[in-house]
Amino acid sequence: MPSISQPAAPCHLPAYAAEEVLLGVDTRKDVHAAAVVTVLGVTLGGRTFPATTEGYRQLVAWAGSFGTVRRAGVECTGSYGAALACHLRAEGIEVTEVNQPDKAVRRPRGKTDAIDAEAAARAVLPDHATTTAKASDGPAETLRLLKPAKGSAIKSRTQAFNQLTSVLVSADAILRESLAGLSNPRLFKRCAELGDSEAAGPAGTARHVLKLLARRIQHLTEEIDDLNKRIAQDVEASVPGLLDVPDVGPDSAAALLVSAGDNPERLTNEASFAALCGTSPVEASSGKTQRRRLNREGDPQANAALYRIVLSRLRWDDRSQDYLRRRLTEGKARREIIRCLKRYVAREIYRLIIPTRTAAERAVSAGAVR
Repeated sequence: MPSISQPAAPCHLPAYAAEEVLLGVDTRKDVHAAAVVTVLGVTLGGRTFPATTEGYRQLVAWAGSFGTVRRAGVECTGSYGAALACHLRAEGIEVTEVNQPDKAVRRPRGKTDAIDAEAAARAVLPDHATTTAKASDGPAETLRLLKPAKGSAIKSRTQAFNQLTSVLVSADAILRESLAGLSNPRLFKRCAELGDSEAAGPAGTARHVLKLLARRIQHLTEEIDDLNKRIAQDVEASVPGLLDVPDVGPDSAAALLVSAGDNPERLTNEASFAALCGTSPVEASSGKTQRRRLNREGDPQANAALYRIVLSRLRWDDRSQDYLRRRLTEGKARREIIRCLKRYVAREIYRLIIPTRTAAERAVSAGAVR
């Protein structure tokens, strides 16, 4: 395979220059290995490109020299291949999410980036990979960036609060008694206003540390409030009315929208959305026992969001409570009942995320999914 610094060899392939070819890319942090195959699976060439904007242009031009590129298989479209996937979609190329090659298939051939790139290209062939890559150029991507920032801020605030409490417990009696009985906001305010003590040693240091921790907590609280506001605004702008669904808060809604991506139309029906969230039933029958178990696949964050919604409804919603009691009397396990309720919530959320589906399509999907 030519190195990155080598210019692309001139292509003299008029016999198939107008034919469709398939592109496969094995993505890495700094370089991407690309391969082009025919629709019959014959390898035409391979090359590596830098993971830069200019490198993406060179990759598309190089692949186009072999023929018409309409489809591409890309590994890691949610991480190293995200920027490349966006560039390919902008060029009008359909991007398919490709899993890493199966170890049993790869074992006799060995493992190189070139081999993985060829496997990614062949995965786009009919009856192979069919998963359209998730887009990351809209409000869902914005929410994906906001959620970890909020999570880290909450974690840091909790850590600072625990440290403040620990310091306050061992502080001198006069200081501890002056801060006793205050609510958390007033405690933080009083600690942030503490002046530097003239006393040397642990007493003066404790006052200084309490002031620093309290100010850190106040700053993180302002940061969390700002992120909460931004998340709620983005959710409402992305899917109006989603926050009006009972027991669906901004965090749960954001997790579900992030899982669906900025191109939720790639989800063919509500069953595919349920599978994406890990709430689709999985057959676990054996002999005379006919049952379904929880699905342990899918996006764990979306699954956790549905779980929180269901738990809240079991506490406050009369219909959910009646459903739980009825299914318990039928002999169903509580875990299986919660799985069913998560499936119902996934269906409800899906119809809001993709409201353009016709009533007939919804009826077909509902009849095909139990």
